[in-house]
Amino acid sequence: MNIHGGNDSGPPPLHDFSTNANPRLPPASLSLALQQADRRHYPDPQYLSLRQHLGAAHGVAPELILPASGGAEAIRRLSLAALLQGLREAWVPAPGFGDYAAAASALGLRLRPYADSAQLLRELTAEALVWICEPCNPTGTSLSSAEIAAIAARAGLCVIDRAYEPLRLHGEAPAIPGNCWQLLCPNKALGHTGVRAAYLIAPDGGALTRRVQLLAASWVLSAEGQALLMQLHRPEIQTWLAESRAQLRVWTAEQRALLAALNWLQRDSCTPFWLARPNHPLPDLRRAGIKLRDASSFGLPGWVRIATLPPPSQQALLKELQQ
Repeated sequence: MNIHGGNDSGPPPLHDFSTNANPRLPPASLSLALQQADRRHYPDPQYLSLRQHLGAAHGVAPELILPASGGAEAIRRLSLAALLQGLREAWVPAPGFGDYAAAASALGLRLRPYADSAQLLRELTAEALVWICEPCNPTGTSLSSAEIAAIAARAGLCVIDRAYEPLRLHGEAPAIPGNCWQLLCPNKALGHTGVRAAYLIAPDGGALTRRVQLLAASWVLSAEGQALLMQLHRPEIQTWLAESRAQLRVWTAEQRALLAALNWLQRDSCTPFWLARPNHPLPDLRRAGIKLRDASSFGLPGWVRIATLPPPSQQALLKELQQ
């Protein structure tokens, strides 16, 4: 089983710095929409209204919108489709989200971790599936438009995972080349990671798009997932996301200053999560109701990924670290 942030087998953390979800309370209109989702009936198996709604928001044909029951499911399905299309290797960011590598390994694709775009461009072939997480989890780093364009021009299939784009706190989003697939998973930015919902945007209606659609399970998206995606582009939700970014910039600066005062090593990031290295072994924070994301599974022993939480949680963390 892959390791992730968020809940584990213990009691729910009181202060969960391990998950990248937006920590602000969600807007009432979103909570109401989820409560009112029609659970008594099957969704439309074609998700036509949803695809029309999302297509209009992105300026693409509804046929290019492919709903998924979360980012992990979309990654597995698209990886399988890539294999069936004849691709033989998968390039994944390292450190990076573990499900890219897990999907490739399960399918027998040759796994090619990459640390930067220079390494990728030196060795990339047209038989490759390339995953780009933009901004990247767990590092919070971002590639330039030129780097992504160069990668997309050489890859057999290039997928941009934009799960954390709504939580980009600094800088501009890079341009997406016209031949790239996009994966969007808004449940993190909307603060509802328990609602499994995502969608792919295909670059065209070709054979790969048809295959990815055919590989979907029937009713791949639940009633709650459909309701979440229908809310994403509404003006009041976009306003709330903009307000979230403004608040998170303040909280992130405060939290980074707190860790700097404790002499933690911290890497730069454009997101409200980043990699940090304590200067001494950590106490048993989990017992105190505090959870950080151990970065050992990312190949970074001694490091943690820490996400921004409001000031009361920051003070609870500081209290435990000063014990």
